[in-house]
Amino acid sequence: MPRIAVVLLVDRRGHVLLQHRDEHAPRAADQWGLVGGHVEPGEDWDAAVVRELHEETGVRADLELWRGEEFSYRDGHTGDYRVYAGAVDLTDDDIVLGEGRAIVFVEPDRARTLDLAESAAHFLPRFLDGDTYRRLAGPAAPAASAASAGATGATA
Repeated sequence: MPRIAVVLLVDRRGHVLLQHRDEHAPRAADQWGLVGGHVEPGEDWDAAVVRELHEETGVRADLELWRGEEFSYRDGHTGDYRVYAGAVDLTDDDIVLGEGRAIVFVEPDRARTLDLAESAAHFLPRFLDGDTYRRLAGPAAPAASAASAGATGATA
């Protein structure tokens, strides 16, 4: 099973970094996804997420492991995911596009309405509705609604 390390960065406005994948993406072409990718053979998770983040954005950031789980796509493929998160004092101008059509910080409510890749559609709402996002976003975090928290059951 492929090992996949992805990252959710939160800027000082509480926006999250997402990648608009291009038509050449092997999975989820033309959809919005999380920055990251496959862990190379012999590479550990932490090194992989640092490498992927830097290759795709030019950014280095302090990250923490938010979630690890096996994710199954509708087509039957599975991936062993590790999702990292971190707060950054960056803007879109600080991002160097290394892969995809665009990599930008997106307002959380708008992010929920984008055509998200399957894995992003799974992880992003849980992250935005959880304590880790609220802590990283600080005062910029929107108040969690009871409906959102209850719908996902996510607290972390």
